[in-house]
Amino acid sequence: MPTLEERLRQVMADETARLYAAPDLVDRVVRSTRRKRRRGGVAALATSAAVLAAGSLYLTVAPGAMQTPAVSETPAVSETQGPPAIDDIPPVPSPPPSLGDLGDGKTLKHVKVGYLPEGLQWGHWSVDYGDSYSTSWNFDGDKHGFYCVQIFVYEGKAVQEVDDRVQGYRDEGEGEEVTVGDRTGYSVIADVGEDGMKGTPTLILNMGEQRRAEIMFSPTYAKRFTNAKAVDRELTKIAEGLTADN
Repeated sequence: MPTLEERLRQVMADETARLYAAPDLVDRVVRSTRRKRRRGGVAALATSAAVLAAGSLYLTVAPGAMQTPAVSETPAVSETQGPPAIDDIPPVPSPPPSLGDLGDGKTLKHVKVGYLPEGLQWGHWSVDYGDSYSTSWNFDGDKHGFYCVQIFVYEGKAVQEVDDRVQGYRDEGEGEEVTVGDRTGYSVIADVGEDGMKGTPTLILNMGEQRRAEIMFSPTYAKRFTNAKAVDRELTKIAEGLTADN
Protein backbone atom coordinates (compact mmCIF):
# COMPACT_ATOMS: atom_id res chain seq x y z
CA MET A 1 0.00 0.00 0.00
CA PRO A 2 1.45 3.40 -0.88
CA THR A 3 2.52 5.57 2.01
CA LEU A 4 1.00 8.97 2.76
CA GLU A 5 4.12 10.68 1.40
CA GLU A 6 3.88 8.74 -1.88
CA ARG A 7 0.21 9.66 -2.23
CA LEU A 8 0.97 13.32 -1.58
CA ARG A 9 3.74 13.34 -4.18
CA GLN A 10 1.43 11.72 -6.75
CA VAL A 11 -1.35 14.24 -6.08
CA MET A 12 1.06 17.15 -6.43
CA ALA A 13 2.50 15.73 -9.62
CA ASP A 14 -0.95 15.17 -11.15
CA GLU A 15 -2.23 18.63 -10.22
CA THR A 16 0.96 20.37 -11.27
CA ALA A 17 0.86 18.64 -14.65
CA ARG A 18 -2.70 19.89 -15.07
CA LEU A 19 -1.35 23.42 -14.60
CA TYR A 20 1.29 22.84 -17.31
CA ALA A 21 4.27 22.95 -14.92
CA ALA A 22 6.62 20.01 -14.48
CA PRO A 23 6.63 18.52 -10.94
CA ASP A 24 10.43 18.95 -10.78
CA LEU A 25 10.31 22.65 -11.73
CA VAL A 26 11.57 23.87 -8.35
CA ASP A 27 14.45 21.39 -8.32
CA ARG A 28 15.45 22.36 -11.87
CA VAL A 29 15.39 26.06 -11.01
CA VAL A 30 17.57 25.44 -7.95
CA ARG A 31 20.04 23.29 -9.90
CA SER A 32 20.24 25.86 -12.67
CA THR A 33 20.82 28.64 -10.14
CA ARG A 34 23.65 26.70 -8.54
CA ARG A 35 25.35 26.31 -11.93
CA LYS A 36 25.16 30.00 -12.72
CA ARG A 37 26.57 32.95 -10.83
CA ARG A 38 24.24 35.44 -9.32
CA ARG A 39 23.64 38.37 -11.70
CA GLY A 40 22.24 40.68 -9.12
CA GLY A 41 19.30 43.07 -9.29
CA VAL A 42 16.77 42.26 -11.93
CA ALA A 43 18.03 38.78 -12.79
CA ALA A 44 18.24 37.74 -9.17
CA LEU A 45 14.73 38.95 -8.48
CA ALA A 46 13.48 37.16 -11.56
CA THR A 47 14.97 33.86 -10.35
CA SER A 48 13.40 34.33 -6.91
CA ALA A 49 10.05 35.03 -8.57
CA ALA A 50 10.37 31.82 -10.60
CA VAL A 51 11.00 29.77 -7.45
CA LEU A 52 8.07 31.42 -5.65
CA ALA A 53 5.79 30.82 -8.62
CA ALA A 54 6.85 27.19 -8.82
CA GLY A 55 6.24 26.79 -5.10
CA SER A 56 2.75 28.21 -5.52
CA LEU A 57 2.00 25.64 -8.22
CA TYR A 58 3.07 22.85 -5.88
CA LEU A 59 0.58 23.99 -3.24
CA THR A 60 -2.32 24.72 -5.62
CA VAL A 61 -4.44 21.61 -5.90
CA ALA A 62 -7.99 20.92 -6.96
CA PRO A 63 -10.78 21.30 -4.37
CA GLY A 64 -11.15 18.19 -2.29
CA ALA A 65 -7.72 16.82 -3.18
CA MET A 66 -5.24 15.96 -0.45
CA GLN A 67 -2.89 18.86 0.29
CA THR A 68 0.60 19.06 1.74
CA PRO A 69 0.50 19.00 5.58
CA ALA A 70 2.34 21.66 7.55
CA VAL A 71 5.39 20.52 9.49
CA SER A 72 4.53 20.18 13.20
CA GLU A 73 5.17 18.10 16.28
CA THR A 74 1.85 16.19 15.93
CA PRO A 75 1.90 12.55 14.88
CA ALA A 76 1.62 11.66 11.22
CA VAL A 77 -1.93 11.55 9.82
CA SER A 78 -3.18 8.05 9.16
CA GLU A 79 -4.49 7.15 5.74
CA THR A 80 -8.01 6.77 7.12
CA GLN A 81 -8.20 10.36 8.29
CA GLY A 82 -9.29 13.33 6.22
CA PRO A 83 -6.93 15.73 4.44
CA PRO A 84 -4.81 17.99 6.70
CA ALA A 85 -5.87 21.61 6.91
CA ILE A 86 -3.86 24.24 5.05
CA ASP A 87 -4.36 27.94 4.42
CA ASP A 88 -6.07 28.58 1.10
CA ILE A 89 -4.24 31.88 0.50
CA PRO A 90 -0.42 31.83 0.54
CA PRO A 91 1.34 34.77 2.21
CA VAL A 92 2.23 37.65 -0.09
CA PRO A 93 5.96 38.46 0.04
CA SER A 94 6.85 41.99 1.09
CA PRO A 95 8.47 44.17 -1.58
CA PRO A 96 12.24 44.56 -1.18
CA PRO A 97 13.47 47.79 0.44
CA SER A 98 14.37 50.52 -2.04
CA LEU A 99 16.61 53.59 -2.20
CA GLY A 100 13.56 55.83 -2.57
CA ASP A 101 13.29 58.71 -5.01
CA LEU A 102 16.72 59.12 -6.62
CA GLY A 103 15.79 62.15 -8.72
CA ASP A 104 17.97 61.87 -11.82
CA GLY A 105 19.21 58.51 -10.56
CA LYS A 106 22.85 59.51 -10.34
CA THR A 107 23.31 59.32 -6.57
CA LEU A 108 23.11 55.87 -4.96
CA LYS A 109 23.55 56.38 -1.21
CA HIS A 110 27.34 56.82 -0.92
CA VAL A 111 28.15 56.55 -4.64
CA LYS A 112 27.69 59.16 -7.36
CA VAL A 113 27.46 58.36 -11.07
CA GLY A 114 29.30 60.91 -13.18
CA TYR A 115 28.72 59.41 -16.64
CA LEU A 116 26.07 57.34 -18.39
CA PRO A 117 25.70 56.62 -22.12
CA GLU A 118 23.55 59.14 -23.95
CA GLY A 119 19.80 58.62 -23.98
CA LEU A 120 19.49 56.68 -20.71
CA GLN A 121 17.11 57.62 -17.89
CA TRP A 122 16.79 56.40 -14.35
CA GLY A 123 14.47 53.39 -14.35
CA HIS A 124 12.63 54.41 -11.12
CA TRP A 125 13.63 51.10 -9.58
CA SER A 126 16.13 50.19 -6.86
CA VAL A 127 16.88 47.79 -4.03
CA ASP A 128 18.64 48.52 -0.76
CA TYR A 129 19.86 45.71 1.47
CA GLY A 130 22.07 47.93 3.61
CA ASP A 131 25.54 46.73 2.68
CA SER A 132 24.55 46.17 -0.95
CA TYR A 133 22.27 48.24 -3.16
CA SER A 134 21.47 48.69 -6.82
CA THR A 135 19.59 50.64 -9.45
CA SER A 136 19.35 50.70 -13.25
CA TRP A 137 18.75 52.90 -16.26
CA ASN A 138 16.82 52.41 -19.49
CA PHE A 139 15.44 54.47 -22.38
CA ASP A 140 12.03 55.52 -21.05
CA GLY A 141 12.35 55.56 -17.27
CA ASP A 142 9.72 52.84 -16.91
CA LYS A 143 10.42 50.75 -13.81
CA HIS A 144 8.72 47.79 -15.46
CA GLY A 145 10.89 48.04 -18.57
CA PHE A 146 14.07 46.16 -19.39
CA TYR A 147 17.30 47.63 -18.05
CA CYS A 148 20.16 48.86 -20.23
CA VAL A 149 22.76 49.61 -17.57
CA GLN A 150 22.72 48.46 -13.95
CA ILE A 151 25.10 49.25 -11.10
CA PHE A 152 25.33 47.17 -7.94
CA VAL A 153 27.36 48.55 -5.00
CA TYR A 154 28.81 46.28 -2.30
CA GLU A 155 30.09 47.61 1.02
CA GLY A 156 31.45 46.20 4.28
CA LYS A 157 30.83 42.48 4.67
CA ALA A 158 29.19 42.27 1.22
CA VAL A 159 32.58 42.99 -0.41
CA GLN A 160 33.75 39.45 0.32
CA GLU A 161 31.00 37.96 -1.83
CA VAL A 162 31.97 39.88 -4.93
CA ASP A 163 35.71 39.36 -4.27
CA ASP A 164 35.09 35.60 -4.10
CA ARG A 165 33.20 35.78 -7.36
CA VAL A 166 36.07 37.64 -9.06
CA GLN A 167 38.51 35.03 -7.75
CA GLY A 168 36.29 32.38 -9.28
CA TYR A 169 36.55 34.12 -12.65
CA ARG A 170 40.34 34.18 -12.29
CA ASP A 171 40.48 30.51 -11.38
CA GLU A 172 38.37 29.60 -14.41
CA GLY A 173 40.38 31.80 -16.76
CA GLU A 174 37.40 34.04 -17.50
CA GLY A 175 37.79 37.80 -17.94
CA GLU A 176 40.84 39.95 -17.25
CA GLU A 177 42.32 42.48 -14.86
CA VAL A 178 41.81 46.11 -15.91
CA THR A 179 43.01 49.52 -14.75
CA VAL A 180 40.53 52.37 -14.39
CA GLY A 181 42.50 55.55 -13.71
CA ASP A 182 44.31 54.86 -10.45
CA ARG A 183 41.92 52.05 -9.48
CA THR A 184 41.84 48.37 -10.34
CA GLY A 185 38.99 46.34 -11.72
CA TYR A 186 37.98 43.13 -13.42
CA SER A 187 36.24 42.84 -16.80
CA VAL A 188 34.25 39.72 -17.68
CA ILE A 189 31.33 38.47 -19.73
CA ALA A 190 29.22 37.05 -16.90
CA ASP A 191 26.52 34.39 -17.02
CA VAL A 192 27.06 33.04 -20.51
CA GLY A 193 23.94 30.94 -21.02
CA GLU A 194 24.16 27.17 -21.33
CA ASP A 195 21.71 27.40 -24.22
CA GLY A 196 23.91 29.83 -26.15
CA MET A 197 22.34 32.96 -24.64
CA LYS A 198 24.66 35.97 -24.74
CA GLY A 199 26.37 36.86 -21.48
CA THR A 200 26.36 40.14 -19.58
CA PRO A 201 29.30 42.54 -20.17
CA THR A 202 30.44 43.40 -16.64
CA LEU A 203 33.12 45.55 -15.01
CA ILE A 204 33.75 45.14 -11.29
CA LEU A 205 35.51 48.21 -9.89
CA ASN A 206 37.57 48.37 -6.71
CA MET A 207 36.49 51.63 -5.05
CA GLY A 208 38.47 51.10 -1.84
CA GLU A 209 39.00 48.48 0.82
CA GLN A 210 35.34 48.32 1.80
CA ARG A 211 33.54 49.10 -1.47
CA ARG A 212 33.08 47.49 -4.90
CA ALA A 213 30.88 48.57 -7.80
CA GLU A 214 29.58 46.10 -10.38
CA ILE A 215 28.59 47.76 -13.68
CA MET A 216 26.54 45.68 -16.10
CA PHE A 217 25.24 46.10 -19.65
CA SER A 218 22.24 44.00 -20.60
CA PRO A 219 23.10 41.67 -23.52
CA THR A 220 20.36 43.35 -25.58
CA TYR A 221 21.71 46.86 -24.95
CA ALA A 222 25.25 45.72 -25.74
CA LYS A 223 24.11 44.85 -29.28
CA ARG A 224 23.64 48.56 -29.99
CA PHE A 225 27.40 49.04 -29.98
CA THR A 226 29.63 48.19 -32.93
CA ASN A 227 31.75 45.62 -31.12
CA ALA A 228 32.96 44.36 -27.74
CA LYS A 229 35.68 47.00 -27.54
CA ALA A 230 33.08 49.76 -27.83
CA VAL A 231 31.13 48.19 -24.96
CA ASP A 232 34.30 47.95 -22.86
CA ARG A 233 35.01 51.64 -23.49
CA GLU A 234 31.57 52.62 -22.24
CA LEU A 235 31.86 50.42 -19.17
CA THR A 236 35.25 51.99 -18.41
CA LYS A 237 33.87 55.52 -18.81
CA ILE A 238 31.08 54.73 -16.36
CA ALA A 239 33.62 53.27 -13.92
CA GLU A 240 35.85 56.34 -14.26
CA GLY A 241 32.92 58.58 -13.34
CA LEU A 242 32.01 56.73 -10.15
CA THR A 243 32.94 58.56 -6.94
CA ALA A 244 32.17 58.00 -3.26
CA ASP A 245 31.42 60.49 -0.50
CA ASN A 246 33.38 58.54 2.12
